[in-house]
Amino acid sequence: MSTWNQAQLSSFAAADDLHISPYREDGRTYGTPTWIWSVVSGGDLYVRPYNGPDSRWYRAALSQKAGRIRIAGAEHEVAFVPADDTVLDAVDDAYRTKYAASPYLEPMLHTGPRSTTVRITPAA
Repeated sequence: MSTWNQAQLSSFAAADDLHISPYREDGRTYGTPTWIWSVVSGGDLYVRPYNGPDSRWYRAALSQKAGRIRIAGAEHEVAFVPADDTVLDAVDDAYRTKYAASPYLEPMLHTGPRSTTVRITPAA
């Protein structure tokens, strides 16, 4: 499995501009970029859909398992993997730290978004 290097993780942790574009059903065409919150925790990049399992980008990411992200001024071909339950508390803490001032933080910590946390890795 590919991993992000430390310089990438540092830039991702500071960035607030992740746009996610899972592949469409054809497996070749990228979906419309969607801006979402992202956090770095334990050396990995994570995202959550605000609307939980009903989010279109989330359903496409799990279905296609790949796509593209744009973050910190760069584009990356990526793979999407459901996050392991053992990391959810640490990911919650990363959200609390990064987005502490936002009125949208609390909903991101609720069951729907939390249960649909996605780990993003570089494409192999």
